[in-house]
Amino acid sequence: MSWPATDRYEIQAAPDGLAFIQDLLNTLSAGKPRETDLLLARETAQTWLNETWRHQNLQLSRPPVELSDEDVEHLRAFRDSLRERLATAAEGAEEEHEAILQSQLNATLRLAPDGTVHAEPAGSGWNAVVSLILIEMLNAQRTDQWRRLKVCRSERCQVTFFDRSRNNSAVWHDVRRCGHPANLRAYRARQRAQTHEQTTV
Repeated sequence: MSWPATDRYEIQAAPDGLAFIQDLLNTLSAGKPRETDLLLARETAQTWLNETWRHQNLQLSRPPVELSDEDVEHLRAFRDSLRERLATAAEGAEEEHEAILQSQLNATLRLAPDGTVHAEPAGSGWNAVVSLILIEMLNAQRTDQWRRLKVCRSERCQVTFFDRSRNNSAVWHDVRRCGHPANLRAYRARQRAQTHEQTTV
């Protein structure tokens, strides 16, 4: 199973429906070199949604929603705010989202033939997509996987990855590609600062 946005950055997808959230976050222009923002235009946004909506682990009975230009703008703003919350846990971003979610989003429950109950997004356009995101966020929080979804600390990268380390301590999506260069830049900056301090004494 492939996830079009996440696959661009050669990152392993998160488990279950959390991969859908990860893929939404990775639609932005990130990585080295920068990839195209898949939510920049309605055509690419719709193509992305059509490819991700029907993945088996989402188990959706409804077809993909159609996005308007306005839907794409709202979805892009939601993605950016969610990514900011994930990266910084900023209180302002959380409060803004709470107001949006309380006023516009809802879901329905469906009883499957095997007796299991599935939550499905209700509404249309970007509201349906964000409803699905919330459902998968809730599922990930119940399984204690949500805290493992992270944004790479490298400002030159900033892709979203799933931390599979035993103690959930990873901060780089790839230590070799992002961690080592960042640590080297920090070391050189300390060396320059130390040299400057010695020459001014």
